[in-house]
Amino acid sequence: MPVEINALDHLVVNVTDAEKSAVWYASVLGMKRSDFDPGQGEPKRIAMLFGDQKINLRPVSTSKDKWFTADHEAAGSDDLCFLTKASPQEVVDHLKSCGVAIEEGPCERQGARGTILSVYCRDPDGSLIEISSYA
Repeated sequence: MPVEINALDHLVVNVTDAEKSAVWYASVLGMKRSDFDPGQGEPKRIAMLFGDQKINLRPVSTSKDKWFTADHEAAGSDDLCFLTKASPQEVVDHLKSCGVAIEEGPCERQGARGTILSVYCRDPDGSLIEISSYA
């Protein structure tokens, strides 16, 4: 019998400056910062918590010996979609109040469970951030 995946626990986002990114993800997306110690004398790591998930912010300058990761890590190469209960207009208003440029939207897209209304922006490294809601 094959293994069946039923949820996503966390993602690792490669960033240029973890501190700067942590501030952005907290202030713009309302995530909660959590610093943690990976042990064995390794430097602290920053996680951004939301719902039942988290994003670990991995500085691209970190060696793979210190933080095991993907083969082709690059800051600004992610494309992430986050769900919110806020309306698309509330998302637009919030992004504008944070001084974050809107790349596209509101527009309809296809989400995992059907049609979503999405607004796009970019994080400090240029990764594409999609903030969406189901109707």
